[in-house]
Amino acid sequence: DSEGGLYVCMNTFLGFGREHVERHYRKTGQCVYLHLKRHVIEKVPGASGGTLPKRGNAKLFLDLETNGDVNSDDFEYEDEAKLVIFPDHYEISLPNIEELPALVTIACDALLSAKSPYRKQDPDSWEEELQASKHAKTLVQLDNGVRIPPSGWKCSKCDLRENLWLNLTDGSVLCGKWFFDGSGGNGHAVEHYKETGYPLAVKLGTITPDGADVYSFDEEEPVLDPHIAKHLAHFGIDMLQMQVTENGLRDNDIKPRVSEWEVIQEAGVKLKPMYGPGYTGVKNLGNSCYLSSVMQAIFSIPEFQRAYVGNLPRIFDYSPLDPTQDFNTQMTKLGHGLLSGQYSKPPMKSELIEQVMKEEHKPQHNGISPQMFKAFISKGHPEFSSNRQQDAQEFFLHLINLVERNPVGSENPSDVFRFLVEERTQCCQSRKVRYTARVDYIMQLPVAMEAATNKDELIAYELKRREAEAARRPPPELVRAKIPFSACLQAFSEPSNVEDFWSSALQAKSAGVKTSRFASFPEYLVVQIKKFTFGLDWIPKKLDVSIDMPDFLDINHLRARGLQPGEEELPDIAPPIIIPDDPKVDEIRLLCFRRSFLVALDIDESSVMQLAEMGFPLEACRKAVYYTGNLGAEVAFNWIIAHMEEPDFAEPLVIPAFGEVASSGAAAFGAVGLDNQPPEEMVAIIISMGFQRNLAIQALKATNSNLERALEWIFSHPELEEESEPALDMMNMANNANANIMTETGSEGPRIKDGSGRYELFGFISHMGTSTMSGHYVCHLKKEGRWVIYNDLRVCASERPPKDLGYIYFYHRIPS
Repeated sequence: DSEGGLYVCMNTFLGFGREHVERHYRKTGQCVYLHLKRHVIEKVPGASGGTLPKRGNAKLFLDLETNGDVNSDDFEYEDEAKLVIFPDHYEISLPNIEELPALVTIACDALLSAKSPYRKQDPDSWEEELQASKHAKTLVQLDNGVRIPPSGWKCSKCDLRENLWLNLTDGSVLCGKWFFDGSGGNGHAVEHYKETGYPLAVKLGTITPDGADVYSFDEEEPVLDPHIAKHLAHFGIDMLQMQVTENGLRDNDIKPRVSEWEVIQEAGVKLKPMYGPGYTGVKNLGNSCYLSSVMQAIFSIPEFQRAYVGNLPRIFDYSPLDPTQDFNTQMTKLGHGLLSGQYSKPPMKSELIEQVMKEEHKPQHNGISPQMFKAFISKGHPEFSSNRQQDAQEFFLHLINLVERNPVGSENPSDVFRFLVEERTQCCQSRKVRYTARVDYIMQLPVAMEAATNKDELIAYELKRREAEAARRPPPELVRAKIPFSACLQAFSEPSNVEDFWSSALQAKSAGVKTSRFASFPEYLVVQIKKFTFGLDWIPKKLDVSIDMPDFLDINHLRARGLQPGEEELPDIAPPIIIPDDPKVDEIRLLCFRRSFLVALDIDESSVMQLAEMGFPLEACRKAVYYTGNLGAEVAFNWIIAHMEEPDFAEPLVIPAFGEVASSGAAAFGAVGLDNQPPEEMVAIIISMGFQRNLAIQALKATNSNLERALEWIFSHPELEEESEPALDMMNMANNANANIMTETGSEGPRIKDGSGRYELFGFISHMGTSTMSGHYVCHLKKEGRWVIYNDLRVCASERPPKDLGYIYFYHRIPS
């Protein structure tokens, strides 16, 4: 409550607004609260943004869901703290060491002096404050006529084109130091300092209108250069025209990225601000725009509005004592902030007049801050818990995962996205087929680059670009590949080769092809354009393309048809298990079963690439493929879904030594828990051989999770009927709730809202930058018959929605 202050329970240390503190008291019986208020006195002269508050106007900057900043330097303020005793609302002003017990005084002092919880939850996002360099003010710059071009940089002593540093004294461009992972450079910048003593250098590719990364060789640490604009201008660099680039590389990327940023954000067009319910902006917490864009799209869907905001009283009344750790409470709180209109109000006429008179005409600070929501939803996740940019598609799947695991009543809002994919695999030699089905939430559409309609222009542009790079001139104006949507849809439906296909009809490896079709059509179809890929150097790259995405989409022709007349199914026979006769490999046999079926220590890089293209961390993809025995991307995907919450999910793969495996048995797959629950990796390997999950778990439990003995146990019990224990059923439900689980067609599956395959576009999320780990996300939504752009806190009527440059598209079904 921005006017009533914040009430902190002295028992649980949870904060409540004026409207909810009474409810918390009645619910818990906790009667002692610390009441905090912040009174703004005056605006600091020269500070940026906002109107001039008046003394006595109690504005609570501690309110975590409004766009206030507890650490803001723009205002002078004074804090007021009182102890409030319920139910009589008896107040005791602080400090007061005479009336209060010592324990209460100590608790109040500790609470008032504590740092923000977000500094503790996200330490990566709070860096040590840089100090101004002692050389900045008196830096001598040589008048040697050096001018730095806007692109085509290269170390003057070697051929490296990355991790380059511009010496601010003589304009030398030199590479940085070598890192243990093989990246970096040859250390020529440091050698140059040792030879000349020129102290300051700026990293090329980090220069923006807001500053740049500066390093002092003499002080041996990153520093601030208050005169950086002047120092750069000496070498012909205009900071106002620069944009930051991935890994410090411009690599002919100035115009392409600037153009993309301008088009997607609709720069240069006067956009009319929008206010009211559903038009609330979200503060960027430092590369959190991926979260904001996804949540804006999610809460534009009626099913999510009803499930959370529509059930707000019930969810808040029955929330746990610590609502900061409850998913449904945090979803409801965020949804209410976006949809209520309380944080999206047009400025009053008097405020506008005051702004104009003071020449401070700036937008109203509306919007909410998702700090508490981000802290909870990213807890324990190695990527989302950081302050780095993330993939919006990966976050969408992570959110759906949490929605599935935290039911909010009989209606599951994520049902609107869920659909079944039928995969038909055919043996090219025997012509026999197998039909399987899996659950999915996103239609991933490949980019058919070979179908570009402007190939001649692209070839001419590439020639000019290379010439400009060689001559160290600015690159030519970008020519973007124009791809027909029909070509991408055709590429999605075409058969693909199955790597390492084992035909049960031939009892041998054979060539196989796989086609995918929709076994059901979802209520809301989410389409991801697979713009991101990897180069030969494993560096993520983005395909800068324009696709004519349709407003109306009909994919009924992609409806699955099942087994057709005349088709013969592949026999349901598990591949043979090959166990070598050589006794020297007994140690390896505990670890190394694979499809052939001795699991080798090599990793199928093609499967790793398929998973990496979905947006998962590269090291996690390698571990998933390794721990599932190179059994393909589908099985590895299930491993990723089951382990993505683990703290070491994205850490590098560590392969145990064979001696360790022999001595510890199944320890290489993970220690067996106290409940004798076998490691999921070993269960996945046995399942992949054609056995049922409950039988695999039963065998591993009976053999103390010894993989070899478990297989022998299964073969020695052919008469065993596959019984489904209640405990196993519950575990299966938990493990399979959100993964792309492969199930035989015809078996009982998850709830599906099937219908027509005709859709209308109502939203899309666009990405600006060179990879999902950098750049910026913006969301466009169609509301009340017109397009609206959601760009962090800015919510405006869109004039030129860039539908051809989107990354994730949202369609809703057209009623029949």
